Amino acid sequence: MARLFAIVVVCLAASVASLPTRQATTKYSYPFNFVSRSQWGARPPASTYSRLASPVPYVVVHHTYIPPACSTADVCKRYMRNMQTVHQLTNGWQDIGYNFAVGGDGSVYEGRGWEAVGAHAVGYNTQSIGVVMIGDFVSNLPPANMLQTLKDFIAVGVELGYISPNYRLIGHRQVSATECPGRALFNEISNWPHFVPNL
Repeated sequence: MARLFAIVVVCLAASVASLPTRQATTKYSYPFNFVSRSQWGARPPASTYSRLASPVPYVVVHHTYIPPACSTADVCKRYMRNMQTVHQLTNGWQDIGYNFAVGGDGSVYEGRGWEAVGAHAVGYNTQSIGVVMIGDFVSNLPPANMLQTLKDFIAVGVELGYISPNYRLIGHRQVSATECPGRALFNEISNWPHFVPNL
């Protein structure tokens, strides 16, 4: 009986240890270059985040439109700081609105992260991960490396348990009166698995 109890305790401990945490996923070995908040120079949020219930059923894709595309880490980091400044100081939000961003250098930049409710798609913030592609993708597609990183990013979210395996992929324009994520990018993701044309 004591042996059985010990096995159950070990199994429970292993299950708890395997649950992803903010610290663990920041240090997780991503299949792309991952740039944490501290690495791009983020300010702290103005207040405590509301916790996102995982796994989320939606992934919402955006583009920044402004700022334009960035092709180097230094420029992408500067754009992240600029976006955070606008979102916090101009919009009055607690932090940058997106959970993550993909830069033209093929890196993923941590915004609010996996566990925080974002401010990117009204009505869907509490049930989605919002990822923004840095650049204007109305007429032109993002470079191939950015598109591949977006696909890899979503796959990682599923693997870590933050995104449902049966997630629905949508563009921002499907839930708000906006052109975002740009016509070219929207047409591209419309052909990806998990994309849903009607909500």
